[in-house]
Amino acid sequence: MDDDGSVLEGADVLVTGRRIAAVGPALAVPPGTVEIDARGGIVMPGMIDTHRHLWQTAMRGYGADWTLSQYFDWYYVQHGARFRPEDVYAGNLLGAVEALDEGVTTTVDWSHGLRTPDHAEAAVDALEEVPGRFVLAYGNIFDAPWTWSRTAGLHDLVSRRLRRSDLLGFQMAFDVTGDPQFPERAAFEVARDLDAAVTTHAGVRGATDDAAVRLMHEHGFMEERTVYVHAATLGEESYRLIAETGGSVSVASEAESSGGQGYPPTWRLRAHGIPVSLSTDSSVWGSADMFSAVRATLAADRAREHLEAHARDETVTDVGLRAQQAVWWATRGGARALGLDDVTGSLEPGKKADVVLLKNDASPVMAPVLHPWGHVALQAQRGDVRTVLVDGRVVKHDHRLLGDHVARARAAAEATVEHLRREVGEEAWSAGRVPGSGTGGFDSPYTYSDHRGAAAAAPPR
Repeated sequence: MDDDGSVLEGADVLVTGRRIAAVGPALAVPPGTVEIDARGGIVMPGMIDTHRHLWQTAMRGYGADWTLSQYFDWYYVQHGARFRPEDVYAGNLLGAVEALDEGVTTTVDWSHGLRTPDHAEAAVDALEEVPGRFVLAYGNIFDAPWTWSRTAGLHDLVSRRLRRSDLLGFQMAFDVTGDPQFPERAAFEVARDLDAAVTTHAGVRGATDDAAVRLMHEHGFMEERTVYVHAATLGEESYRLIAETGGSVSVASEAESSGGQGYPPTWRLRAHGIPVSLSTDSSVWGSADMFSAVRATLAADRAREHLEAHARDETVTDVGLRAQQAVWWATRGGARALGLDDVTGSLEPGKKADVVLLKNDASPVMAPVLHPWGHVALQAQRGDVRTVLVDGRVVKHDHRLLGDHVARARAAAEATVEHLRREVGEEAWSAGRVPGSGTGGFDSPYTYSDHRGAAAAAPPR
């Protein structure tokens, strides 16, 4: 796959060392080359998730019926601070292994539970153990970004452990409350000093709104490498500013549709020409599966298009969002959002060999393959991921991850669950899985701030 959207039938991909050496039919095979038979399957670039809260993975599925306010209540206000460094490690390890298993070769760890230096070290420990490509988006929802961004611990971690290769990158992850005083300026300045991109939840009902985007623009902190997560409830002026400054939006359609951040905004982003990448948010209330992310995005965009046409008593005869575009967002879109377009995101000579083979001879889903883009978008499943290469290294083959990462991750996650159940108490733990209407009755999810902008305008209900 390249910018022309090429589909090559019966072609080979030759990997030499860490890079793709050639793509095409009947390639000459150097002596000693290991051959992986991909006939009947689909060879594609590894997918890229630009926003996943890995530290929450040990609570997989616990919040299946949560709304956004209940998510805030559990993690931001009540129990999130109970996570120890080893619990962040467990979530990161389990989530990182899961990403590789499903064909995601690059993951942004939107790690906003790093309330101490030890939590941050544990997060990096887990990412370094898993043979994938990761970006640590450093954040701390328990303290003000204008405070934690200036700590010696952050700067020490960046200089010692991050950016040593393109396998482990660095962003800064924090939100802008909309406070007219713009206290987040200090964190933006730190990001600029560290030459780090900022990823921020923007346009999230009850949390962040147009005021945040306006303040970022007025103070000169909207950049081409800025990633706006969700961006689902913004006004036209905010979208215009994002487009004008070249930023991109990470859309998490599954979470947005279920949690209530706002309607997945791809239909508006397309209208403004804003670059899009896809993400899975958190497995605590979603699937954390990029195949599902692609599907949910297509479904939401097309549903909106049909609904608006029906309201005009019209019929859509040609959909605006095609399967090819959605798969492109899950691969090339992510690479471009992260500044990794010269590294990964496509199958082209010279790129790092982040390659996925979809092939499952035991599954009726993988035959026939008539429309490769449509097959990836609407038919293939994580169980069809047979082989995964990252940086030229085979990390999964014959449907099994190599190494003992799965067993270790499962054991660590079980220990975290035991800890949380003890800390929270059985009654509260059970109640959390079936939340009542009273959950989430707070003025703002940002407990470090007295500002009540977006939350005051849209109180939880």
